[in-house]
Amino acid sequence: MTRQELFVLAQQKYGTAPEYPWQDDNAVLRRKDNEKWYAVVLKVAASKLGLTETGEIELLNVKCDPVLLASLRTQAGYFPAYHMNKEKWLSVCLGAPALDAAIADLLALSYELTGPKKRG
Repeated sequence: MTRQELFVLAQQKYGTAPEYPWQDDNAVLRRKDNEKWYAVVLKVAASKLGLTETGEIELLNVKCDPVLLASLRTQAGYFPAYHMNKEKWLSVCLGAPALDAAIADLLALSYELTGPKKRG
């Protein structure tokens, strides 16, 4: 899934558009009801992720269940969250078609996890 495909999905499913708080290509997706971020799209040097390739990679940061996060981080295309709480957030490579369905699912989970707290 590309950055643009992700933004189309976010607009269609959650009614949110990317915001650019740092005046660069990095973007956040924010819930309308509580203003919390549920996703961050970043360009990061591959070397900062421990990869041997050169250049930049586009990442999606999403909030994730800690148990799921631990198992996903052992798989290709998933990393400890870049510049976020590594126990609750996960980075996923954008642009890898094999991860498209997982990205859509993780975006939905992140949206749910960042929602208003349910009162018991």
